[in-house]
Amino acid sequence: MNIKGIGNEFKTFILKGNVVDLAVGVVIGAAFGKVVESVVKDLITPLIGMFGGQPDFSTVRLGPLGIGSFINAIIAFLILATVIFFFVIKPINLLMSVAKKKAEEAPAAPTPIPDDVKLLMEIRDLLKAQSDPKPGL
Repeated sequence: MNIKGIGNEFKTFILKGNVVDLAVGVVIGAAFGKVVESVVKDLITPLIGMFGGQPDFSTVRLGPLGIGSFINAIIAFLILATVIFFFVIKPINLLMSVAKKKAEEAPAAPTPIPDDVKLLMEIRDLLKAQSDPKPGL
């Protein structure tokens, strides 16, 4: 086994854009998950608790099945999904629609004709003028 070759191969693998992008995405996603979890736990859940009390279904059982924890997990998921929808997805969609409207309203500037194409157009026009019969003859 060639240690130097394996080291170079590992370095190439690590420095590939996909691996680095994925690692950054996972780290940012984990941090964002903590922020959303904190919003739900520290802001939204206490607000819900002020109006309807803190629901805890962990003691609910259906025969030998303890479905209370499952119900708690479903409620927590729905609250989390609602927070993500209204505080992340809706604002991003609004920003995207505003950006799209601005892009549609602002007409795109016509692309300039390259110099070589202008030269070819002039040559075409000159050749066309030479091949046309003179008017009145």
